[in-house]
Amino acid sequence: MTKQGWVALLSKNDEKVLAEKNLPLYNSRIIHAYLALLKDKYPHIDVNKILRHAHMDPCEVADQGHWFSQEQVDLFYEKLVQLTGDESIAREAGRHAASPEALGAMRQYLLGLVGPARVFNLIQKTSVQFTRSSEYSSRELDSNRVEITVTPRSGVQEKEFQCENRMGFFEAIIMMFNFHRPGVTHPECLFRGDPCCRYVVSWEDTLASLWAKIRLRSIPLFFLLVFGSLLYAPGFTLTVILPALTIILFGLTVIMDIAEKKELRSSLSILMGSTEKLVDQININHANASLTNEIGQALSQQTDIDSILDKTIKILENYLDYQRGMILLANPDRTTLEYKGGFGYTEEQEALLKNTNFDLTRAESAGIFIRSFREKQPFLINDLKDIGQQLSERSLKFASFLGVKSFICCPIISEEETVGILAVDNLKAPRPLVHSDMSLLMGITPFIGISMHNVKLMNARVEQFKSTLQVLAASIDARDPLTAGHSEKVTEYALGICQEMDLPQDFTEMIRVAALLHDYGKLGVPDSILKKEGRLTSDEYEAVKTHSLKTRTILEQINFEGVMAEVPIVAGAHHEKYDGTGYPEGLIGEQIPLGARILAVADFFEAITAKRHYREPMPLDVAFELLREGIGRHFDARVVIAFMDYYTRAYLGKPATDPGRSSVTRNDPRVPIKVQLSIEFSGASWPGYTVDMGPGGLYATSNQTVSLGQRLHLSFDLPGPTTTTIRVQGRVAWVNNMDIRRKPSYPLGFGIEFTLISDAEKRAIADHLKAAPSAVAPY
Repeated sequence: MTKQGWVALLSKNDEKVLAEKNLPLYNSRIIHAYLALLKDKYPHIDVNKILRHAHMDPCEVADQGHWFSQEQVDLFYEKLVQLTGDESIAREAGRHAASPEALGAMRQYLLGLVGPARVFNLIQKTSVQFTRSSEYSSRELDSNRVEITVTPRSGVQEKEFQCENRMGFFEAIIMMFNFHRPGVTHPECLFRGDPCCRYVVSWEDTLASLWAKIRLRSIPLFFLLVFGSLLYAPGFTLTVILPALTIILFGLTVIMDIAEKKELRSSLSILMGSTEKLVDQININHANASLTNEIGQALSQQTDIDSILDKTIKILENYLDYQRGMILLANPDRTTLEYKGGFGYTEEQEALLKNTNFDLTRAESAGIFIRSFREKQPFLINDLKDIGQQLSERSLKFASFLGVKSFICCPIISEEETVGILAVDNLKAPRPLVHSDMSLLMGITPFIGISMHNVKLMNARVEQFKSTLQVLAASIDARDPLTAGHSEKVTEYALGICQEMDLPQDFTEMIRVAALLHDYGKLGVPDSILKKEGRLTSDEYEAVKTHSLKTRTILEQINFEGVMAEVPIVAGAHHEKYDGTGYPEGLIGEQIPLGARILAVADFFEAITAKRHYREPMPLDVAFELLREGIGRHFDARVVIAFMDYYTRAYLGKPATDPGRSSVTRNDPRVPIKVQLSIEFSGASWPGYTVDMGPGGLYATSNQTVSLGQRLHLSFDLPGPTTTTIRVQGRVAWVNNMDIRRKPSYPLGFGIEFTLISDAEKRAIADHLKAAPSAVAPY
C-alpha cells in the first residue's frame, strides 16, 4: 500500500479497529538496529528467544520491506529489557540506526542530502520509510538547529520507550554526518500529558557554515574599521588598510567556497552511489515483473500438467537465484504430497524425494510442507533449528540428508484449493532468503495453479468430447448387434495407419473423430435394408450409399474448428475410390482427402474381416490380397502399405476371425508391482507407473495417447538395498484407453513389449520379481 493509502487508512480508524487489524506500523530496520546493538553489546543473549516472544521471524527482520505491528514491537521491547536489564536501551538502539547495516540504502540517500539540516527538513517524507504510526513535521530554527514535532495518528498508542528511541535516532542522524556532541532537548512530551512530542535538535556547524559565519560577521567589522581609519589616516587607509581587508575578505570567501565545494563533492559522490543502488533495485524490480509475465505466458502455452511442471522447473533453475527447487503435488485422493520434479539435487537426494510421500491424512502432522498445504500460507525458514522442535525425528533425518538449512515453500492454489507446494532453497546461501523472495514466488505460483486448472478443464472438455463421440458411434452400432464395435475398430486401424505414416498429432486426432463418426449417416437408412440377410437390390444399395452424404450433412451442423473442420469432408468421402468409381462425388486420386483415403482402407479391411448378415468373415490372407489388388484402383498404395505394416506388427500370429485381440505371446510370468516410470518418445517424456512387470515387458498406467506399435524408451529404478536403474526400448503391444478398453479391470494405459534389453537387465528384473513376487514397491 502506498504512503497516502496508509495515511488515509490510519486517519479513519480508531484504536479498536487498529487492535483488530493489528496493522504493521514499524519497519524492520528499527528492530534491526536493536539487534545490531545486541550483537555488539550483549552477544550472549539469545536473539531468537526475543523474536519468538514477539512473534517475529529472523527473515522478517532481515527483510527491509517488512513491517511489524505495535503489539509485536511492545512484546519485543518487553523481552529485550527483561533479558538485558537495561531500561535505557531504546535510546542507545536509536543511536545504532546510524550504522550502514541498520539503514541500508536509506543511509546513502540521507548522506547525499548535504548535511543534517536537509535531512530534518525532509523528515516528514523520510519518516514514512520507518514508521506509519505518527506524523512528523520540522521547522528550521538556525543553520544548525531544528524543531521536530511528532504527533501520533488517531488510534495509535505508542509507548514511552519509542519516544526515547526517537531521540536516539535524531542523535544518530547528526553522528552519521560525523558531527560531535549532538544536542536533543524535549520541551513537550506525550507521556508528560502534552498533545505531541516536540524535540529541538542542534549540532556543530560544518566547516563551510563556520567560514560563512566568520565572513558574514567580518563584513560589518571591516566597514567600521575602514570608516574609523578614514577619519584619522585617509591616505594610509586607502593604500594599506582597505586593500588588506579586501584581500582578507576575498580569502575568507575563497576558503568558504572551497569548503562548500568539498562538501558538495562528497555529497554528490554519495548521492551517485545511492542513485546507482536505487537504479539497481529498479532493474531488479523490473526484471522480476518481466520474469513473472514471461512465466505466465510460458505456462499458459502448455497443454498438459507435466509440461507445466517441467517448464516451471526450468524457469526456476535458469532465471532465479536459487540453488535448488522442487514441486510437490497432491495425489488424486489428496492423501499424500508427491515429488514431481526439481533441480539442484544429487541423484541420491532425488531418489529419496521420489520415494518419499508426505502424508496429508494425519491430523498431527506439523511439517512445514503439510502446514503450507493445509493453511494455504507461504513459509520462509532461514534456520531449520528455529523449527526443529516442531518436526518429527523422521522429518529431521530427511532434512539432514538433503542438507536443508534455509528454504521457502509456497502453496500452489487452483480454484481456492491447494494442489501442491513449490519449494526453493540455497544449500550454501550466497545471501539470506527474505520476504521479497517469498513474494516473488507467491507471484509465480498462481500462474502454475491457473495453468494446471486450465489444463484440467481442457482435458475434461476433451474427455467429454470423446465420450460424446463414443456415444454417437455406439448409437450407430446399437442398431445392429452384429456390427457393434465397427466404428471403434475402424478408428483403431486408422490411427495405426497415421502412426505408420508419421502424420501430425492434430491431423491424427481429426482422423480419430472422423473414423468414429464415418457411418453416422446410416441412422437415416431403414433397418430393413441395413439388417437384410442376403444380397441387396440395386435400389437398396443406392439407399445404403446415401449414408455418406448424410454423414457429411449431419456433421457439418457441428461447429468443428481448425483442422477438425475437415471431419465432415473426410467422414463423408470414405467410400470414394482412387480411380473415381466411388461415391458420393466420384473423386479421383489426390482429389480425395488423405484422411478419407485412410478411412477407406480401414473401413474396407474391418468390413471384410468381420461377420455380416450376408457372409462369414474373410481369412486374413484373402483380406490382405484384396487390399493389394485394390491399390491404384480403390486405394492409395502408401495407405495400404502403412496399414499392412501396422497390422503385421500389432496382430502378427492372431487369426483373422478375431483380429481385435493382441498378438503378444508372453513367455515370461508377470508379477504385480508398482514402480515409477519415465517414458520417452520423439524427444518428449512423461511419467507413469507399472501395474505388472516381467523380464519381457510391462503394463504402464498413463493418460497419454499412444498407438499400437509405437516405439518408446523406458527408464525405471528397481528399489532395494541397492537401487538398480533399468533403461530399455520397447513397443506398444496393446492399449487400454477410453477408445479401446481391452481390460476394464486395469487402469488406463498400455502394454509394452521390450524390444531392446540387455541380459543383465533381464536378470535384474527377474531376480527382483522373484524376491518379491506379490509386493507393490513403494514410490
